[in-house]
Amino acid sequence: MSAVLEAPKAFQLSAATPAPVPVKGLHHFAWRCRDAEETRAFYEDLLGLPLVHIIRADNVPSTGENCPYVHLFFRFTDGSHIAFFDLGDDTVSEPSPNTPAWVNHIAFEVGSEAELLAAKARLEAAGVQVLGVTDHHFVHSIYFFDPNGIRLELTRRLDPPEYMAQKEASAHAEMAAWVKEKAARRAARAAQGQAGQSGQPERAGA
Repeated sequence: MSAVLEAPKAFQLSAATPAPVPVKGLHHFAWRCRDAEETRAFYEDLLGLPLVHIIRADNVPSTGENCPYVHLFFRFTDGSHIAFFDLGDDTVSEPSPNTPAWVNHIAFEVGSEAELLAAKARLEAAGVQVLGVTDHHFVHSIYFFDPNGIRLELTRRLDPPEYMAQKEASAHAEMAAWVKEKAARRAARAAQGQAGQSGQPERAGA
């Protein structure tokens, strides 16, 4: 029987909840890809990330499902990875229909402005459309898509000390302000919905 996990709708913390363990960083992030070799060529040949690990299996270890796949890993210079699953059916993951294309993305870090500009030039020379350089005040970034429709960002840190210290100090206050604003928006939508319902004419019985 397959093991099924569901996203938590709510969770609770109490004094009895064990302390969190230290999380060292990202090991890998995995997506579905249309074709393993097409993906390898993009990430290894174009972006320069070495292919370091391939897993071939018929059954999914975590769930027990029968679904033959190839799992491929590309390594960054810090030892973390980006990974993909080729399920052998030449199908790419569909973008989320309720989410703008710029929202879901993953950002890779480069070491300098010169490297960022060199990467932009290499991508464009290979025929890849690139947006940017975009100034986000704490990073400079370029954006592009891989063959699977995944939005990628290459970014280089600016880390202005005063700006970063200010943002860290105000992060929770900014979060609280957003929560309050979002609650007000939610209440306004609910009120509009109720007003719309009350303004509809009653239907005659059948």
